[in-house]
This record gives sequence, structure tokens and C-alpha cells, in this order.
Amino acid sequence: MQPRQGIMEIFSTFVQFDADRFSVWATDSKLQRSIKRCLEQYPEQKSENFWVLYWYKIWQVESSPLAVGHISAYLQEVCYWAAQKIAGNFISQFSIADCFQMANSCIYKILKNFNPEYSTNLKSYAEYAFDRFLKDSFRLGKEADICTDWALLHKISRKRLVNSLTNAGFDGQIINSYVLAWECFKELYTSESQTIRKLGKPDTTTWQAITGLYNRQSLSQLTPETLEKWLSTCAKAVRNFLYPKFVSVDAPIPGQESGDLLDTLAADLPASLLTAIIAQEESTARQTQQAQLNQILLDALAGLDIQSQKLIQAYYQQKLTQQQVAEQLEIKQYTVSRRLTSIKRSLLTTLTQWSQNHLHISPTPVVVDAMSKSLEEWLNNYSSHAHPLLK
Repeated sequence: MQPRQGIMEIFSTFVQFDADRFSVWATDSKLQRSIKRCLEQYPEQKSENFWVLYWYKIWQVESSPLAVGHISAYLQEVCYWAAQKIAGNFISQFSIADCFQMANSCIYKILKNFNPEYSTNLKSYAEYAFDRFLKDSFRLGKEADICTDWALLHKISRKRLVNSLTNAGFDGQIINSYVLAWECFKELYTSESQTIRKLGKPDTTTWQAITGLYNRQSLSQLTPETLEKWLSTCAKAVRNFLYPKFVSVDAPIPGQESGDLLDTLAADLPASLLTAIIAQEESTARQTQQAQLNQILLDALAGLDIQSQKLIQAYYQQKLTQQQVAEQLEIKQYTVSRRLTSIKRSLLTTLTQWSQNHLHISPTPVVVDAMSKSLEEWLNNYSSHAHPLLK
């Protein structure tokens, strides 16, 4: 993959595939015009990190699709390498291009979960997020593919069913009716078979019993045929939610011979917000905090015993699997797993204590979870740059 040069190219070009491999960088004209105007207005701003923070703040304040487009362009390399890794490691019918498109679809989720207070590098966070998203999608997709509709409804949780129906566009009243039908189905239709994935459709007597229970609870006069249709709709919504079809942002607009989805992005942005972000960027407080935090974690790593440091080096720098680390260090695989968990727990404790003492951040479950993700990102980020501690 040819590296991109300059802020304009980095924030306005996208991977184009040829035979499931990178071909060229394709320029989106709307994004190119947008970043060009910004650079002309503020030519002194040459930092990638500045413009990443800028577009992130634009999205955070205004939910701007244009900002999403720029950030999606910025993360193209990270997305491509994550797709290539997963496509090579998972046995499936999906190509690198398929995985790339799937990963691209979680840009909004990355923006929602990314927090500059905890994560110092969007690319590092995105690399971790793309990897997790693809793995989770494959696992969920596999589960959805191999289950019958009735088995899928048996295995699904109430929360995920509601999310699936909401995603399908149903209103609250219909969702409540469908969920009640599903609860009656779950209560009365069980299977003694060990292979619940192959669970077949209920027989006529069972359908009548399920419908009777639903009608008593809802004071309705539903027929078994209607209830079966409702549950089939639920199963379809669940499959689509667990493993949706992905549409490329440069796909043609339906019903039009020319133009693509990126052409619908708005291009007008307020100059006042950019000015505010520049003022924020000029502050050295955040950079100082990040430098202090880096040093705290480096000191914590330096305090580990020699074997633990070798384990961290093998796992995060050499990218070995736990089994390969075990063979290299001549220990058991479960010992590697336990030590990794112990090391990360110790580092997370150091991180939360420092944040509480210096940033006055209370270690709530949400905060600790965010810090745990940031710690994983930090370990991968520093090892990828071959930091002296990990050499």
C-alpha cells in the first residue's frame, strides 16, 4: 500500500480495491474541497492530530456527516490492515474487501466510544476497535447462520431482540406486542434436544398453546398463524441486526445514474468552532498530562520482573499468540494467560489511582472500562513503535 502524503490526501482519499487487494487511493472531491478550504484559512496547522481532534469535535458537537467522512478517510490504512488480518485468520466466505467494508461501518461506534481524555491516539484505538468489531461480527454472524429461526429466538436476549426490532424500524407498540409473543414462545416451547441450534418449528398444538397464553396476557384474539408470522418477523430482524448488509459510502445513489453517497455530505462548517478548537489545542495541559501518564505506565512496566517483561515483549511487540509465547518462554499456556491478566490488572490499578489523584476522575465502572481499553491501546501503540522498554 502506497503511503499517503500531506494532510489534504490523508483526509480526503479512500482505498480502492482491485481483485481483493489495494489498488489506488481514490480522491473524494467534496472532502478534498473541504480540507483545502480549512488549510487555506489556517495554513500553519500541519499536524494530523490537530485535524483529527478538529473533525472529532465537529462530529461531537454537530453530528456532522462531513466530519465522519474525513475521519473515515483518515482511518483507511488502519481499517485495511485490520481487514487483511481478520480475513487471513478467519475461515469464511468473506474477502479482504468484504471485511474492510464491514469494519468501515463501525466508524460511528468508534467515534462514540473514543475519548481523548483516555485515548491518546485515534488510530491506535481504531485498530483495536476494528479488530474487535470484525471478530464479534464473525462470531455473531456464524451463530445467526447456523441457527434455525426458532433456535435463534430461543438464544436471543430480550435486550437484543428489542434492539433488533428498533433497528428494523418498528414503533414501540408493535415492539411490545412482538416481545410479549416472544416471551410466550420462550415459556411454552422448549426442546430436550442437546442441539438447540437445529430446533424446528413448533407443532400445531404448541402454536395454539403459545397463542392462548399471548391472548390471555394481552386480552387479544390473535390467531396462531398471525403469531407465527410475528415471530418469523422477529427472527428476520434479529438476523439483520446481528449480521447486517453493508453499503459502501461511495456506492451509487439509488435511482440515479451519477453521484454517490458521499455527495450528500454537507460542506458548511462554522469558523467559530475551528477557532475554539485551535485555542484548545494551544493549551499544553493535556499534553503535559499525557506525558505524565506515559511515564507512570513506563515506570510500572520497568518495575516488572524480567520474565514478565519478556512476556510483554513477546505478546505485544512480536505479536505472538499465547501458545507461541508459552513455547518461547518454556512455560504453560495458561500461565501466560494468567500473567498477562495479572500484569494488565496491575497497570490498570496504577492508571486509575493516578487519574483519581491527579485528574480527580472517580473510578466508576464506565471509567474503568474506558481506561482498560485505553491501556490495551497504549500497550499496542508503544510496542508497535519498538519503545526501548520493549526492545
